[in-house]
Amino acid sequence: MAYDEDLANRLRELLADESAVTEKKMFGGLAFLLHGNMCVSASRTGGLLARVDPADTDGYLHQPHVALMEMGGRTMDGWILVAPEALKSDAELVPWVERSTAFVKTLAPK
Repeated sequence: MAYDEDLANRLRELLADESAVTEKKMFGGLAFLLHGNMCVSASRTGGLLARVDPADTDGYLHQPHVALMEMGGRTMDGWILVAPEALKSDAELVPWVERSTAFVKTLAPK
């Protein structure tokens, strides 16, 4: 399955005021990088891949339609997959984008 173009456009709009945002096709999805660090992605599964503070991972996993991203049978704290059912409105999407951009801004630029 290819990434959701509508979600990609919504992400583009939400990140429009950020400086140093680039887009890159990765792993079948469309990633949005902030100063070279991956921030959010329209996932190939149709949902959102959000990068968050690894220390906060467990707290997010209690929310409906939220799981750790799995790649090659492995998971990593700080990489959250949010299913499309939880992204229907901007009120649902915006907090994930804000969490991700806030965390990525703490990282050194690449």
